[in-house]
Amino acid sequence: MYTIYKEFHFSASHQLLDLPEDHPCARMHGHNYVVEVELQGETLNEVGFIRDYRELDKFKHYVDDTLDHRHLNDILGDDGVTAERIAKHFFDWCKAKWPEVSAVRVRETPRSCAEYRP
Repeated sequence: MYTIYKEFHFSASHQLLDLPEDHPCARMHGHNYVVEVELQGETLNEVGFIRDYRELDKFKHYVDDTLDHRHLNDILGDDGVTAERIAKHFFDWCKAKWPEVSAVRVRETPRSCAEYRP
């Protein structure tokens, strides 16, 4: 099995409204997100790729145009802004374009990561 990864970055705010009022994540706050899209394939194309990394620029444009420097609650809804749900949202978006997508990871900090892998 071949596996490739491509990393993307964006900054955005969010607020987790279902948490107790004294929880720090219940307040509006932001992250410099790092998103990693993973693609897997048993075979390679005629050039020797699972998929050309440049094709994934469509995802970068989506992130930049839709999410970067925005309040994620306004874009994804109040119940869609945990790292886990953001990873699932990105997975679904990418999988609809590239069937080789096998997982998406979302980092809110250098030491925390959520992954969606079906």
